[in-house]
Amino acid sequence: MRLKGKPVSHSATLTLQSSLSQLPDQNRLRIFSGSANEPLAQEVATYLGLQLGPMVRKRFADGELYVQIQESIRGCDVYLVQPCCHPVNDNLMELLIMIDACRRASARQITAVIPYYSYARADRKTAGRESITAKLVANLVTQAGASRVLAMDLHSAQIQGYFDIPLDHVYGSPVLIQYIASKELSNLVVVSPDVGGVARARAFAKKLNDAPLAIIDKRRHSHNEAEVLNLIGDVKGKTAVMVDDLIDTAGTMLEGSRLLREEGADQVYACATHAVLSGPARERLFSGDFEEVIVSNTIPVPGHEDIEPLTILSVANLIGEAISRIHEESSVSSMFR
Repeated sequence: MRLKGKPVSHSATLTLQSSLSQLPDQNRLRIFSGSANEPLAQEVATYLGLQLGPMVRKRFADGELYVQIQESIRGCDVYLVQPCCHPVNDNLMELLIMIDACRRASARQITAVIPYYSYARADRKTAGRESITAKLVANLVTQAGASRVLAMDLHSAQIQGYFDIPLDHVYGSPVLIQYIASKELSNLVVVSPDVGGVARARAFAKKLNDAPLAIIDKRRHSHNEAEVLNLIGDVKGKTAVMVDDLIDTAGTMLEGSRLLREEGADQVYACATHAVLSGPARERLFSGDFEEVIVSNTIPVPGHEDIEPLTILSVANLIGEAISRIHEESSVSSMFR
């Protein structure tokens, strides 16, 4: 689904067929949404042929969150859809409270569906006296009472090992790839915006008829501050598609697009699963020399209509299909083969 005030074309939608109607215990499946991205949760529920479960969410005068499930979930398999996007701490805390409420309501299994996993960038120690927040959040979700986690495009694959409960990792790339392929771009080259994203870009390129790969050499001086230095590969006269897991301040994408233009790229597209878009990101995307910036709806983007090059694609079908397969105890990884 493309959110831009225009009808969505069939080629921009990943077509999947839920098998939940065949399940004998469908009535045991419940989906609830936090406040972070209720439209996405509603799309997921619609794909599964379900309604979002009733729930009360409110705040006390001092800012404390309150959650109450409004129906019996005793013995049910509960899926809680809540990306931990801005405001990060509030949405993370709301997820933990939702998990705790379901655990105390005697749910049989609680799956935290986290389309965007926060605090993931601190996934190892790069200097003394640092916290590994990706592991801390994994501990919090586990201790709150989650039985398993369903996450999309984690910042690094090693985060899967931080959980002591089952984690299903799904990718937003099929939706992005299908959209790019539908545009029938000629002379395509896939670009990784840094060395750390080479594996992601290579997998992306392979799905696009083994398109050639280029790599941007980037140096990060501090958090949210990077310097683009060199380009490894040939983009002259080609259509460059930069691929990353998220766009935060858009500094990397902006500097990368400038370098690609200097190296002779005819067109520049940017793709990312998570549109964090903090700080100056909107202005940078608007002023950048992009044909199109393509993201998914794991994170809501208020006022996205005003960001001219931005296209938002829905990953609800992917998440819904993953939930369907988890519930019927079939393979999730086979979705991406």
